[in-house]
Amino acid sequence: MTQRETVFVGLSGGVDSSVAALRLQQTGYDVVGVFIKVWHPDWLQCNWELERLDAMRVAARLKIPFLTCDAESAYKDDVAEYFISEYKAGRTPNPDVMCNKYVKFGRFLEFAMAHGADRIATGHYAQVLTHSDQPALYRGLDTNKDQSYFLWTLTPAQLERVLFPVGNTPKSDIRNEAERAGLLTAEKPDSQGICFLGHIDIPEFLAHYTHLVPGDVLDDTGAIIGSHIGALVYTTGQRHGFTITPTATETLPHYVVDRDLHANTITVSTSRPHAPKNESITLGSVNLIAPDLKEGTDVSIQTRYRQPPTAAVINAIDSDTVTLSRREASEPASPGQSCVLYEGDRCLGGGIIR
Repeated sequence: MTQRETVFVGLSGGVDSSVAALRLQQTGYDVVGVFIKVWHPDWLQCNWELERLDAMRVAARLKIPFLTCDAESAYKDDVAEYFISEYKAGRTPNPDVMCNKYVKFGRFLEFAMAHGADRIATGHYAQVLTHSDQPALYRGLDTNKDQSYFLWTLTPAQLERVLFPVGNTPKSDIRNEAERAGLLTAEKPDSQGICFLGHIDIPEFLAHYTHLVPGDVLDDTGAIIGSHIGALVYTTGQRHGFTITPTATETLPHYVVDRDLHANTITVSTSRPHAPKNESITLGSVNLIAPDLKEGTDVSIQTRYRQPPTAAVINAIDSDTVTLSRREASEPASPGQSCVLYEGDRCLGGGIIR
């Protein structure tokens, strides 16, 4: 840093963002703590006031200014309503990806720039490093906490203004650092994530916005072997949330292998589903962080968080669409899920599975 810059840190009330602010202050930045207020439905209890209070106390401890960014509209329109509409359409959404795109690196970034910030920072476990003289997104050092999967919508222009101060450190060290600094968040449990879900499960939440009709669970011969709460809420590979009629195989895990939304049935199997080698995957709403991707490029892909990456090759690419082929068998993916592309630890971008 050649001159003193102002960084707005998204203080969530958790330990990661607290240490992010601490580290930036120690580095010499002018730090401003910002609590991002998001939407939650009136019928669902949300402890955002307590989270904001913890964030304010961290700011007071560090003796930094504290602001609140109102992101309720962006959260409701682009995260919550997207989440609901995708499930209604029979797809599997990822609200954390959209929260990052439209709230943390959308509304919050706009708010920060409008209030005089040079950069923003969050407590994400990811890293911004230089590749070919350009800012690039990399996995966080702590492989168990790496959050680059949720950040694939970031653009090179955004990466120029983003800092991830804790991305180069294991989570255990972050807690120890917070404790040494006397931050009240040092031993605070990790956030539950999506506030509008709170402590209820997805079916209970969706039941307020769509009519879930119980239906039959079928085996791979078409025989009825149980019941479910509504075919909309199940994803390929899921092994819970439905009831199997007592049989000799009831103790074996059953995996969702298919859904029929018209008939409102799900089909399960005791064999874990898999996507075969050479399966083609088409991605829409693509964002490519790496400018040098082309047909024939070998990549590794993830279609869900913490999934071991698997090999694939790019078959076709344009401004909004990428078609891939798997080079090895893997877990199946569902339409609506994010597929994120990597080269080693560098995140190349991603898209939504069609």
